Amino acid sequence: MTNKKQKKVFVGLSGGVDSAVAAHLLLQQGYNVTAVFMQNWDQESQQGCTAEQDLADALTISAKLNIPIEVVNFATNYWDEVFEEFLTAHKHGLTPNPDILCNSKIKFKHFLNFAINNGADFIATGHYAAITNESGLYSLQVPRDTNKDQTYFLHALNQMQLSRSLFPLAHLCKEEVRDIAHKLSLTVHDKKDSTGICFIGNKNYNKFLSEYMLARPGKIVSAAGDLLGRHKGLIYYTIGQRKGIGLGGDRAFDPDPWYVVDKEHKSNRLIVAQGTENPLLYKKNLTCADIHWINGKEADLPIKCTAKVRYRQQAQICTIEKKDKCDVVSFEIPQRAVTPGQYIVFYDNKICLGGAVIVQ
Repeated sequence: MTNKKQKKVFVGLSGGVDSAVAAHLLLQQGYNVTAVFMQNWDQESQQGCTAEQDLADALTISAKLNIPIEVVNFATNYWDEVFEEFLTAHKHGLTPNPDILCNSKIKFKHFLNFAINNGADFIATGHYAAITNESGLYSLQVPRDTNKDQTYFLHALNQMQLSRSLFPLAHLCKEEVRDIAHKLSLTVHDKKDSTGICFIGNKNYNKFLSEYMLARPGKIVSAAGDLLGRHKGLIYYTIGQRKGIGLGGDRAFDPDPWYVVDKEHKSNRLIVAQGTENPLLYKKNLTCADIHWINGKEADLPIKCTAKVRYRQQAQICTIEKKDKCDVVSFEIPQRAVTPGQYIVFYDNKICLGGAVIVQ
């Protein structure tokens, strides 16, 4: 307890129940806690953004816990390092994941630097993940509540970032977190978890994209090259998508649903196929770029491990190897809707090894 009282922690207080309980637990453990509310988006320019309510909740939480709070604006950094990359990826026909960039570029870079420059020893967040340290080597691990496991979104963190970070919820389940908040009489104890992309708010995703990008309509074709219709622009579609293609209900086709199986950026063609279990929806191999290894050392390939190609997925057995200077991942079982622009994240049992952007 004594040494922890000498340690200063800046906790990212988002206005939600997870970060609120994280701050409470740090106080219980004897840390000197300061709350920081990060403004990452200009909410005035975005209808449906919850930042205003979140800030109000964060102020209420900090008052209830009797800890100081600072409001820090990272909107410019977010625009330059997260949002611009989000738009660029879409322009190249990819499906990006801005949450991962937000963690590595904003929360665990600019927020961490702000904290250190203001005398903090650590930063803390309400993420469900665990950090271990063995002989100076830090590992990111799956938390107790595997249903809330957020290591997928944190896989791009490095040794320095992990060494200065705390995840107080590592050993708690979500129900326990809400129960703690309720006992503390925190008004956010039953607040819904945030979903979707923060800067889009409750806007229609396609409508939001149309405000920043020029869509190029083009052809919808079958895998055999048969012309089936017209798409509104590749930016509006992703691999595995079923709804919104515009081919359903056409009596010229059988009733099986259509799915996006590929996007040809150069020819501006949307490739579709029918059937929920169509083999074209499944891929056994993928290529990824610039694997980030959390331990800071490039792995001696080939290696066998498990991997996720999306957040809500059971890790699947795979092999990573070098082929023609590319990192190629081969799965034992073909994976559905592998999507360029998304991330593949690697695991060794409960240890998150790192990850990379899926190229093709």
